[in-house]
Amino acid sequence: MLVPVEADAAAGLARSAGSARLDRPDRRDWSGPIDGGAAAATRGARCATVWELRGSLLLDLTRGYRDGEWLRIPLPDPRPEGLADGTHPHDVRRRLIAEGLLPGKWLNRLFSVGGIRLENGLLSLRAFPPCGRTDRPPLPDGGEPAEAEALYEDDWCLVLLKPAGMPVHPAHPGMGGTLDEAAFRHVLRAGDPLPVRHIHRLDADTSGPVLYAKNDLAQLRLDEAMREKRIGRRYVAIVHGAPKPRTGTIDAPIGRDRHHGSRRRVTPGGDRAVTHYETVKTAGGMSLVRVRLETGRTHQIRVHFSHIGHPLLGDALYGAPADPLPHQALHGESLVFPHPWTGRTIAVEAPRPRWFEDALRRFGLM
Repeated sequence: MLVPVEADAAAGLARSAGSARLDRPDRRDWSGPIDGGAAAATRGARCATVWELRGSLLLDLTRGYRDGEWLRIPLPDPRPEGLADGTHPHDVRRRLIAEGLLPGKWLNRLFSVGGIRLENGLLSLRAFPPCGRTDRPPLPDGGEPAEAEALYEDDWCLVLLKPAGMPVHPAHPGMGGTLDEAAFRHVLRAGDPLPVRHIHRLDADTSGPVLYAKNDLAQLRLDEAMREKRIGRRYVAIVHGAPKPRTGTIDAPIGRDRHHGSRRRVTPGGDRAVTHYETVKTAGGMSLVRVRLETGRTHQIRVHFSHIGHPLLGDALYGAPADPLPHQALHGESLVFPHPWTGRTIAVEAPRPRWFEDALRRFGLM
């Protein structure tokens, strides 16, 4: 069973005096019938807040703060050997890499653009540069600008609530109306045009929270957390019939459907795919199920429930009968991830959209 986990109330860095206040996350519980979200996020977290070097305190990240484009980390007194004011950035970089304090790839990138300094008792790292031209998603002049609600934000990451019908990223150059566009417009409005990049995706017609990194270090660490399955995502879906058993695991490989370019199918030669589910309620010939993915294949939930004979409501692509709902009844309700700077668990819940609530009422599943 899930153990309730509170979102960290101090996940971000305090900004320096005179700059905008750092938003703090709401305190939320990650609780429910399917394990794996919060536990996965906290398991193996590698972002220590205090580093020790040869028995003496080297860096206390809890004292770090953002100052414009720079991350400032005060050095303790007495200064660690080899880290005095004026130490050449090359030597600072080598020291940090040798001790494994920060990703070498990121430090090398900073060094190449003059982004490492040691002066006035501060280790300064240019962690928050504004995005360049190649990092900007298309911002079309015509049509309505893409917008999405922010569920969580600090200096390092952003979680947006993606509505059904909005793709995460453009399918072709110049395409607008994407969540990536909404994310960039969000930071532009805040006067903080950081290079926001999505860490995971949802199908265009699936709603729910999507996590964005706001700088290179956050992206490196969150990408690593995704690979190591330390980011937990939980969904709710309305499916036809009553799955048996009521709680179970679907372990069936998924690959492309040779006969339909946009479909996936269960096939022995496909990629491993594992879906855990629990039936919450059954009524009116439909069931409300809660789902957790162990893997993240394209259309995984839709393919797996169709495979066991219980396609999602509205999912004509995977065999569901015609319904007034024009897309699959699938919503991401929770996202849990380790904060890329502090390593502490952040838990975000996404309210169910009105169309999902209407469908629940229609079948007596409320």
